[in-house]
Amino acid sequence: MKAILLFGLLAIQSMVWAETPRWLERHMPQPALVGKGEMRWLALRVYEARLWAPAGRYSLNEPFALQLVYRRSIERDDIVQSSVDEIRRLFGAPPALAQWEEGMRRAFVDVRDGDEITGVYQPGGPARFYQQGRLLGEIADPEFGRKFFAIWLDPRTREPDLRRALLGQAG
Repeated sequence: MKAILLFGLLAIQSMVWAETPRWLERHMPQPALVGKGEMRWLALRVYEARLWAPAGRYSLNEPFALQLVYRRSIERDDIVQSSVDEIRRLFGAPPALAQWEEGMRRAFVDVRDGDEITGVYQPGGPARFYQQGRLLGEIADPEFGRKFFAIWLDPRTREPDLRRALLGQAG
């Protein structure tokens, strides 16, 4: 019985490793899953989220990637507005917020069930956004990346259970 359980755990772990987007290796050494979770609104699945970091260790001092696999259709303008609202809730109104909003409008797209959008954080560098590994756009202001990814990773997030799951912490 123990052998079957161990084999099952190894199979699950190998599936997780196999899911690592190969293109992330251009942005960080040894990208590995830190944690994953699901965003729901009421009973509706909105997206699955995965946090990738070098060797699976998250730090704001190292690059990381937040991958969202959407489970419903959402328009770009709704994604942008929600992001602006959350940045404002967490940080007030940063002076560059209007510029960031315009940058998000250029970089973000409408999404449908199954679409994968990944944001890549580079400390001191631009935040880049990809759809299925294809570059959509970037926002060069390094402060934007810190504040944007705080929507999910800051202790004050609206979704603390998702944050804990992304950081690989027990709920």
